[in-house]
Amino acid sequence: MSLADVRVLADRILANVESVITGKHDAAAMALTVLLAEGHLLIEDVPGVGKTMLAKALAKSVHCTVNRIQFTPDLLPSDVTGVSIYNQVERRFEFQPGAVFANIVIGDEINRASPKTQSALLECMEEHQVSVDGVTHLLASPFTVVATQNPVEMEGTYALPEAQRDRFMARISMGYPDAASELDMLHSRDLSSPLDAIDAVATGAELVAMMAAARTVFVSWPVKQYAVSIVQATRHHPELRLGASPRATLHLVRAAKARAALEGREFVLPDDIDALVIPVLGHRLVPTSRALGSRGQGAAAASDILERIVRSTPVPLGGATTGADPAANGNGRPARARSATGAGVTG
Repeated sequence: MSLADVRVLADRILANVESVITGKHDAAAMALTVLLAEGHLLIEDVPGVGKTMLAKALAKSVHCTVNRIQFTPDLLPSDVTGVSIYNQVERRFEFQPGAVFANIVIGDEINRASPKTQSALLECMEEHQVSVDGVTHLLASPFTVVATQNPVEMEGTYALPEAQRDRFMARISMGYPDAASELDMLHSRDLSSPLDAIDAVATGAELVAMMAAARTVFVSWPVKQYAVSIVQATRHHPELRLGASPRATLHLVRAAKARAALEGREFVLPDDIDALVIPVLGHRLVPTSRALGSRGQGAAAASDILERIVRSTPVPLGGATTGADPAANGNGRPARARSATGAGVTG
């Protein structure tokens, strides 16, 4: 599949999702970016803003297998991964797959489950496999987890450990709709749910082809160095107790390639990195107590720190060469650079 075809199909999927979630183009585009980058998405926001609806709309727009898990305190790891059951007729144990065996797994209120149950997702999300009773079972391909959580209501919840947060490629927030979108919602949902009216607009094979095309997007050596410099800066920042991991660097570049593919581009710009820094790195950082200050929540502090890191990190100029790879995209097109003030310029 060509990148031009990827953009056409992506626009079709986004239009389908936005027919359900109005006024949230950025959230829908980020969700699709993570899907094409073969990552996992964490949607974190207050109740009632459409977190689960976005996940369902994205899953329903692609013709593939979908399972939904409602995370609760009494949910067991075997409910997620599966369990071996003894067959009395054949006198042997048979593996019964859990809800995680699907192309898209929607985990609703993931922080409601106990740490033991949450840990059942660690192997699934990173290695795309499940180990039960010493036997490894491969998961479907492609495989994506779209999880939601409420950051306000903490009663009866278990905070996601750093190891699990690090496995999510990106974290986004929905935010409240504007007045026009909320009025449109009242009109469109007066008689039925718009989710019932949409059908799949892409097949599973087309989704796999889109993912393969996104992998071919070119990333110049200076842009790679730019991404590494930003991630490295988080590890030495005085206001952070924990910086971003090497996995975060991989996720940042993969997401940037998917973002470029969605726009039909054959190469990654520094602007792609800038746009993804907060959603990809923000949930992995642990600010110091002093950095938290009066903000109360670590997300706001992490976003502020990342914005300052991006502003202070030198941007690769178009046509510059560092190391073995040129800054051009391989077709003679220069990379896009940002001026010292943050405005985009072409080198």
